[in-house]
Amino acid sequence: MADGVMNKATALHALSATELLAGYYAKQFSPLDVIDDVIAQIARWEPHIKALYAFDPDGARAVAKASTERWRNSDPIGPLDGVPVTIKENLATQGTPVPLGAATTGLAPAPADAPPSARLREAGAVIYSKTTMPDFGMLSSGLSSFHGITRNPWDLTQNTGGSSSGAGAAGAAGYGPLHLGSDIGGSVRLPANWCGLFALKPSLGRVPIDPPYVGRCAGPMTRTVDDAALMMSVLSQPDARDGMSLPPHDFAWHDLAIDLRGKKLGLVTDLGFGLALEDDVRDVVVKAARAFEAQGAIVQEVQLGFTRAMMDGLDNFWRARLWDDLAQLSDEQRSQVLPYIYRWAERGAQLTGVEVMRGFNMTMAVRAIGAQLFADIDYLISPVAPVVSFPAERASPLDDPDKPFDHILYTVPWNMAENPAASINGGYSAKGFPIGVQIVGRRFDDLGVLKMAKAFEGLRGRQLAWPEPPR
Repeated sequence: MADGVMNKATALHALSATELLAGYYAKQFSPLDVIDDVIAQIARWEPHIKALYAFDPDGARAVAKASTERWRNSDPIGPLDGVPVTIKENLATQGTPVPLGAATTGLAPAPADAPPSARLREAGAVIYSKTTMPDFGMLSSGLSSFHGITRNPWDLTQNTGGSSSGAGAAGAAGYGPLHLGSDIGGSVRLPANWCGLFALKPSLGRVPIDPPYVGRCAGPMTRTVDDAALMMSVLSQPDARDGMSLPPHDFAWHDLAIDLRGKKLGLVTDLGFGLALEDDVRDVVVKAARAFEAQGAIVQEVQLGFTRAMMDGLDNFWRARLWDDLAQLSDEQRSQVLPYIYRWAERGAQLTGVEVMRGFNMTMAVRAIGAQLFADIDYLISPVAPVVSFPAERASPLDDPDKPFDHILYTVPWNMAENPAASINGGYSAKGFPIGVQIVGRRFDDLGVLKMAKAFEGLRGRQLAWPEPPR
């Protein structure tokens, strides 16, 4: 929207949530009009990308019809009334099974909404589908033994990343404005990076979640920072089920103005291990840092301090944790798990208790480097992932279960350190593929990260048109 006037040339499915709400207030169109257009867009794209699970167009129309009546009476029930939303498959919605991307998982209906799902529903959102994810959320890939392959709308031969793979694809394909993912090592930021979206991994506990776990967060995946802030105003409301949640707050999520003058920004590019940083990615990230610098920010290159030993320790801990789950399955069930996941997890059976504990303790080592780094800077600018893209059929860029996490080294520290971190599209490769920039803030400065991202929206230059469905 520009100067308060709706762009009538933009299809309803492609409007932002803030534009949709303005249109509802002005009675330019209805939630039923919008969901019908979203459903039509899904019909054009879904056979090619396979982003959705438990898609319910009839149920969506019924909810949108009730919302339309409320808007007709100027009586919306909440800040998202009538806005289409997807929710990642592993975030429970009442009555829908939660297979966790794996063919081994039972399909019992979820007894209740998870906290983020409940907040969205209470706010009036039209929850019309879940989105796909890889087996147990343990891949940054659109590969799943239950859902099949989710493909990237920017290039159907390329990967979405994960584990919020369907959410990334749905956002890029224009399945409405709001998509909810989860992140324990980069799982909203990596698909946002590869799909051209904005995503926020909040501070641990900012968005109540069930079940809570070390580093586990739920966060918005949207095309605009304003829409993510709108989602955060809803998602961050309290829920007693999460014993790790933060106290209630009174953030002005709608106020994203920031003065960049004097802000101290750290710039990280090469980490010294893992996948080499590709030139196109480096160029986009450095250009982003210089754009902030031109507005008066103070930019200095810094060393992150994240090491191979830290990553290997976390890897050992996660292998043992998943092997504990797989060991409780029958041989037949285990044979249905993605071979890559099985090969990766089975080494967990050979680890000693001391090795697993040493791996878990790396979470505290990462927290220490995060605290030390942010004693001297306000925000960190870095790549989200080292590579521009990788094939859709791969479980990871290297496709090697012995080196499973060499592409998440920029994202995983902030789950362990509990800092808010965002991915925002910063530019494109020589072939026109989106490349994200990561903005990290101090613990609990979620609003500051959103403000920095909003400022960057105005600095990053021309954005390419969103991809169109194959004809």
